[in-house]
Amino acid sequence: MRIMLAPMEGVVEHHVRDILSRIGGLDGCVTEFIRVTDQKLPYKVFYKYAQELESECKTPNGTPVRVQLLGSKPEPMAINALELVRYGAKAIDLNFGCPAKTVNAHEGGACLLRTPDRVYSIIKAVRDAVPRNIPVTAKIRLGYEDRSSYLDNARAVEAAGADELTVHARSKVDGYKPPAYWSYIADIRAELKIPVIANGEIWSVEDYLRCREQSNGADVMLGRGLLACPDLARQIKAHIKGEDYTPLTWNQICNMLYEYYKLTTPLYCERNCGNRVKQWLMYLSREYPQATVFFDAIKRKTTPQEIDECFADALQACH
Repeated sequence: MRIMLAPMEGVVEHHVRDILSRIGGLDGCVTEFIRVTDQKLPYKVFYKYAQELESECKTPNGTPVRVQLLGSKPEPMAINALELVRYGAKAIDLNFGCPAKTVNAHEGGACLLRTPDRVYSIIKAVRDAVPRNIPVTAKIRLGYEDRSSYLDNARAVEAAGADELTVHARSKVDGYKPPAYWSYIADIRAELKIPVIANGEIWSVEDYLRCREQSNGADVMLGRGLLACPDLARQIKAHIKGEDYTPLTWNQICNMLYEYYKLTTPLYCERNCGNRVKQWLMYLSREYPQATVFFDAIKRKTTPQEIDECFADALQACH
């Protein structure tokens, strides 16, 4: 069984991919989507979202990274996919799942699920453009307004030549509200010959086991669940293998977060230096009560000195 890290826009950038893959349990990652319109994009745009292009498209610990494109026109998508391969991409993923209003308003992401023939055309153009040894994968939801088109879109993905499909088990209208409808993925797996990865609402080992049963398959993609519990992939792998495993303590998580803060601080103007940490704490608060306390202390702090002091207090409280 494989566990993939989901491409979460504005959240899972290369530092996060590095940290989570180092914790272990992950078999691959997908970048945030790179928006394609009509132009051939320059290298600097690809590099902004996929810095692993400089290292064989792997994280520092060797975990493979797929580069994701999002767009609505077959030819520009194909041209940019081929450019990515020339720059070193080892696998191309295509986004048909993003529910964001601004993305859908510009005919990208989940809105394309209303027209399976467009899904087919985009994937086929990319598949035909890039070398056969480069996997082309796709991510979809179960539909747009509702879940009635899930098999039509899944069939379109396979017919167009995709090597693998990830399914977020909700429609666009479902958003991120529980539950995830994993049983639909069992139907897709029964219909397709290519591998299918289940995604959505996996927050714990118990959720994984229920997803595996209902979706009739072992491969999953983790997003918010892995941000809330950074060693969830390791916990799942340990359970499957029957190994003893002690979950990460809050002290370990807090040190991880401090490392992340130090890595990302130089990337932002001073008043925004703690924003990424605050964002991650919101996810962590689901699993760690201490994260809620930390967030309350740090949420209005804006200077590096103030944030460093908050970290010092949080780390001191661990001892």
